[in-house]
Amino acid sequence: MRRLPIQDPVTHAGGYARTVAFLSVVVTAIAVVMVRGQRAEPGPALAVLGSGILLAALAVAFAGFAFLRGWREGARGIGAAIFGVFVATLVLAYPAYAALKGLRLPAITDVSTDLDQPPAFSRSRAAFAARDGRYPPDPGAGAREAQRAAYSQIAPLTLDVDPDEAFELARKAAVNRKWQIVEAVRPGGRIGNGRIEAVARSRVLNLPADITVRVRPRADGARIDVRSATRLGARDLGDNADRIRAYLDEVANLAIALK
Repeated sequence: MRRLPIQDPVTHAGGYARTVAFLSVVVTAIAVVMVRGQRAEPGPALAVLGSGILLAALAVAFAGFAFLRGWREGARGIGAAIFGVFVATLVLAYPAYAALKGLRLPAITDVSTDLDQPPAFSRSRAAFAARDGRYPPDPGAGAREAQRAAYSQIAPLTLDVDPDEAFELARKAAVNRKWQIVEAVRPGGRIGNGRIEAVARSRVLNLPADITVRVRPRADGARIDVRSATRLGARDLGDNADRIRAYLDEVANLAIALK
């Protein structure tokens, strides 16, 4: 009677980890293309992106089971599990970074340089159409206190130039930041303030944020206030504050270049 050779146990979880990890990459890539394409609805596209992230997490779980069997029983298939973890990490890296960043930032979606009198968004037909019919409400007292605590450096920009020149600098800075300008109203008239309505998009996922810029004449020049509000989610992960800082730096640099 011939003896059969003793074979080492094999864990199929390693192969599952590798397969599911590859699937997560495909789903995530499709979702990113959908999100960045302005024709797709952001909600369903983000749901697909969430599915890709869940698949990556599932791949890590399969890999963990494979590692456990390999340690306890010496089962083969660990190489596939390691590769699966590596691929899944590529998908999970940015969401993990965003989650950690979100833990230390306030749960707000609307940031303004003027918390006492935030610049009001335009109610014109063109502005409503650009915002998909939305009108961002003014932040409540809790959100304003949260902004003060987290972004004390967010403040108006005052320029020692006339209001019309300040308006042109503000408009040019918006163009340089590649914002979609919806309206541009020069200072003057009954109210006296200038206004720029625009839509900006996030760098990674191309998600929209609504922006209004107010140019207020002063006796010694002009004051520029900015308000930025994201449309999706309960947290902006610091995007609005970063956007306002970068924009006001752009305006200040343009003003310096004039001198």
